[in-house]
Amino acid sequence: MTNAGAEGEPPLDAESLAFLNRPGLTRLWAAARTRLERGGLQPTGTIRLQNLDAQEREALSLLLARPVTGPTATIRLPDLDIRLRASAVGRGLAATLAELGPPLTDRRAARNAAQAERIRLWSAAETTLAATPLAGQPWARPWLEEIRRGGTLTRQPSGTALTTVTQAIDTLATLFPGTTPGPAPATWGRGELATRTTGSAHGLDDGTLLARLVLRGIAAARGADVPTDAPGRRALWRRASVIPDEVSSTVLTYGLRPRGGTWGEKTLRERADRALETHLTLRELRTLRLNMPPGTRVHVCENPRVVEAAADAGCTAPLVCTSGSATTVVLTLLDALATAGCAFAYHGDFDWTGIALANRIMERYRAEPWRMTAADYEYLATRAELHGTPSLPLAGPQVAAVWDAELAPIMEAFGVALHEECALEPLLGDLE
Repeated sequence: MTNAGAEGEPPLDAESLAFLNRPGLTRLWAAARTRLERGGLQPTGTIRLQNLDAQEREALSLLLARPVTGPTATIRLPDLDIRLRASAVGRGLAATLAELGPPLTDRRAARNAAQAERIRLWSAAETTLAATPLAGQPWARPWLEEIRRGGTLTRQPSGTALTTVTQAIDTLATLFPGTTPGPAPATWGRGELATRTTGSAHGLDDGTLLARLVLRGIAAARGADVPTDAPGRRALWRRASVIPDEVSSTVLTYGLRPRGGTWGEKTLRERADRALETHLTLRELRTLRLNMPPGTRVHVCENPRVVEAAADAGCTAPLVCTSGSATTVVLTLLDALATAGCAFAYHGDFDWTGIALANRIMERYRAEPWRMTAADYEYLATRAELHGTPSLPLAGPQVAAVWDAELAPIMEAFGVALHEECALEPLLGDLE
């Protein structure tokens, strides 16, 4: 609330301000504010207040200079405006409300302005599209119309919306420079393409609004569905001669011995024989054949320290590390191993984030818990307590373990988070 007067008017005196701020008038001012903001800030029409209590009836009677005795009152806003001007308040309803609360918003004008802005946005988008090779492609205008109907852009600030749709059109025109949606003459890296059309190498990063709009355009050009997962999005980029980043993210592996005579298969076997860990990229996984011996049991861990310790100990069992997250590259490798007929055993941190990750892996691959039961947790927590190991508090909301209903309650009872490194000794024993 502010004591500053409306523009050109002195502030309300303390007595008038105190009267207008009486609790009995609170609902009146709220209803009047709503009506004025919807009606172009003009004091027209009526408001109806129901279920009035004694305090409200008294305050309204004094304000309106007429008795209000029943549970309901109907107030004509023109009359209230005149009454305020003629009283010690000395100003109309709009100025009074502005003094009692935040500035009034002319919602009708705002709606009209927003509508005009939308018209300008789509007119500019149509003009931009018409000036590119996309104008001759039958899918382009339906793509733009679908974006318009979806409303995503109109929820953005006007400048952002115009920039985004313009960049989407420019990007698609770069990818499809001819009059038919054939492949572009050049192959683009996604970062390179983004730099050319947005000025930023990250302009087309996965998950950005611009990337979503461009992918919708590529799907329209190719007659394909819009993908809902990361592998599908990467595949769609490739259909437009765009190479997504497939080398910066890796999955840490150890002890994989696929059968076969290709360079990649031989390399994995040789590194496994030398007790060397291997980082695999998405690019490698797209071409690598993981023909594993039938029934191969692959252990999956959460933390790289387990892989490091397994390598130091010369363990022989296959091991895959999620590095704390089920990223696309991790899931791509596990999917390939599952397709090859491998079985999985999973171990991770005993904290709620670790349990959530374990749930995801176990449900997706029907993995067995690997020393991840309530009994395993209780043993490790008790041992840490006996050894005087400083404890890490268990934080966050509880997450039930899909493989052991007793695990979450016992973790809650101990209240201690245990990272995977606490279990290195028994884990390494299983990997020998």
